[in-house]
Amino acid sequence: QNKLNEAMKLFKKSIQLKPDYIEAYNNFGIILKKQLKLDEAIDIYKKAISFSPNSAVSFYNLANALSDQGNLDEAIDAYLKAVSIEPNYAAAYCNLATVFQEQGKLEKSFEASKKSISLKPDNPEAYNNLGNTLKYLGRLDEAINSFKKAISIKPNFAEAYSNMGIVLNYQGKLKEATESYKKSIALKPDDAETHQNLSFVLLKESNLQEGFREYEWRWKTSKYLTEQRHFLQPEWDGKQSLSGKVILIWCEQGVGDTIMWSSRLPFLVSQAKHCILECQPKLVPLLKRSFPNVEVKAEDRSNDTKRIDFDFHLPMGNLYKNVIQQICTSSKGSAYLVPDMSRINYWRNRLNSIGKGPYIGISWKSANMSYARLQNYAKISEFAPIFKIPDITFINLQYIDYENDLNQIKSKLGINVHNFDDLDHFNNIDDVAALCSAFDVVVSTKTTVPLISAAVGTSTKLANWSQSSWNNVLFNPTGPSLTIFQRNTLEPCEEIFKQIAKEIMINLDLH
Repeated sequence: QNKLNEAMKLFKKSIQLKPDYIEAYNNFGIILKKQLKLDEAIDIYKKAISFSPNSAVSFYNLANALSDQGNLDEAIDAYLKAVSIEPNYAAAYCNLATVFQEQGKLEKSFEASKKSISLKPDNPEAYNNLGNTLKYLGRLDEAINSFKKAISIKPNFAEAYSNMGIVLNYQGKLKEATESYKKSIALKPDDAETHQNLSFVLLKESNLQEGFREYEWRWKTSKYLTEQRHFLQPEWDGKQSLSGKVILIWCEQGVGDTIMWSSRLPFLVSQAKHCILECQPKLVPLLKRSFPNVEVKAEDRSNDTKRIDFDFHLPMGNLYKNVIQQICTSSKGSAYLVPDMSRINYWRNRLNSIGKGPYIGISWKSANMSYARLQNYAKISEFAPIFKIPDITFINLQYIDYENDLNQIKSKLGINVHNFDDLDHFNNIDDVAALCSAFDVVVSTKTTVPLISAAVGTSTKLANWSQSSWNNVLFNPTGPSLTIFQRNTLEPCEEIFKQIAKEIMINLDLH
């Protein structure tokens, strides 16, 4: 840091002596970018460009800072300006490919990577970028070859090994994926993202002890770094006796995770004098009713370091780690969420008012449909086998971005999927649970919906991506009437829905 500050003083002095000294501006900007002073770096690069409008390097540096700032459209414009000035700028094409990839413009990303490689065939970063793009395009064998090429040029390329592990996992090659992740970690031991990805594969292989140990690395990833809580009391390690003790369990991830992991609360209730659960406010009514022996409260982080109302604490993601024995010996278990009976009756009456049963609730996608998550979900058109089941009333369980999909089904198949406009699917989780209890069946991909419906005991058919990072004991729903149907990467979902439709017709005695 002292050296960077000294360098900054020198560059400032250079600029004072020669206000149009472009190299000084660019180097000054690079230091500011390293210090994460992105606004200042951008201003410096723009100043350089004002003195030298044809400086490809300045536009390239500006684009890098804009990309780090998340201004992807502006970054693309700056990269394109750089390559228009310097057509053989391989590094600019390489980074341009990354930004196109982040925007989901995969074909453009592919072309930019290929252009970068044609200009500089020995650049491992370009092959790594190309591999990532090929992954999202579903060209998995080509992606593997691209990562291997990057590694052949740069044998200690930890990121390429890590990315190759992801693709090998997509291909269902778990042993090879594990080996690739471990090679990456050997080269870069503190890469938290790779440790976390390794944990998912280990858990999928039922290597629970090592998998949960690796999952601890989540706290060092950029996503969860700010989610960690800090108390004076120690975290419960599963070994200390809870007899006569009070334990605080706190939510750390999404609503669906909290719902799913709450299934393990009875174990702590049986061990401790008292359990406190802090969760998302909208879950309090449902969880308080479901776990009357637990003090359920809305999450409050305002006084963490001064609290004296418990002896141990535990983030919910560690509940499973501390009850491994119970996981290994447990079956599907019983329903553990208890909706409001009056609301169940209310929704049964509402359902009767719109049509005769059986009633099937459906959910097919997330609000976050990024390429990294896309395989977990389905197009509404792929539900066609479900919609062909005769004499069914279908109900929408999506909370966002569903209108066009429902109109598509109505126009193409003549099926009306009813939506209760007065139900706030996102915030009123207690009522969603009651509605799920009123259904005969819920059919869904990996959204929050099947986590709720399985937990209330409703017959739940989950169309699951077999190679998903979420397909393991930590993230799969649990319930007495849950059936999980697996499909492999890039396989169409429609075949799974044919299987689900057949099972529903048998279970409901429909012909």
